[in-house]
Amino acid sequence: MSEYHESWQALDTRTRDLHRALQSLQEELEAVDWYQQRIAVADDPELQQILAHNRDEEIEHAAMLLEWLRRHMDGWQGELETYLFSDAPITEVEEDEDRDTEATATPHSSLGIGALKGDT
Repeated sequence: MSEYHESWQALDTRTRDLHRALQSLQEELEAVDWYQQRIAVADDPELQQILAHNRDEEIEHAAMLLEWLRRHMDGWQGELETYLFSDAPITEVEEDEDRDTEATATPHSSLGIGALKGDT
């Protein structure tokens, strides 16, 4: 049984399924890494092709798990929309997203101290 940080009996079915998906994603990514390393050191071109095919299958499995997580676990949808398929430098994508949010915010949507005190 995969490692749980809490008693598995105390976890609901949804949480156990999420754990299974996350654990499987970790395993698929680890397999991608293993195959990539083997491709890098293999001398035989035909073996390299076979290993690359196997690596690509693991990438497919990881992508399927990401999509399942997007559909079933809060937080994935927004983060994937922010970062995937962007042409901007990855470390600047969040900054661009923050600027877009600030530009469209209304003056009364602030969560500053003034808003809490009713001063806005």
